[in-house]
Amino acid sequence: MSQEDPSDYPYQPYGAPYGQQPPPQYGYGYGYPPPRRDEGPTANAIVSLVLNCLALVSCCNVLGLPGAILAGLALGRARTQPQAARSMLLWSWVLFGLGFALTIGGFLFLGLNGYLDD
Repeated sequence: MSQEDPSDYPYQPYGAPYGQQPPPQYGYGYGYPPPRRDEGPTANAIVSLVLNCLALVSCCNVLGLPGAILAGLALGRARTQPQAARSMLLWSWVLFGLGFALTIGGFLFLGLNGYLDD
């Protein structure tokens, strides 16, 4: 490519009329690239921690305490050990669901047997 013959140069210079500029190349735009999706389960850990603590306080869910502990540990390890954090989060969600099911089952048992009929 020489400076005398710009015909093989694929791009128009700045200020070219509208419609004569080449279309933009996607992926090379302005700004930062989007964040990676596999950086760690931090949002999931925060939600699990809040829900387990809320279940422990409001429903007297005794399985909320180990679930909250596991979620807190997963939140601490989300950046350094993401696979271990995902495993802890899975168990935290399992404990939350099991405790929620046991609480609903307990209220159903008490209601159907007449213990809540005051």
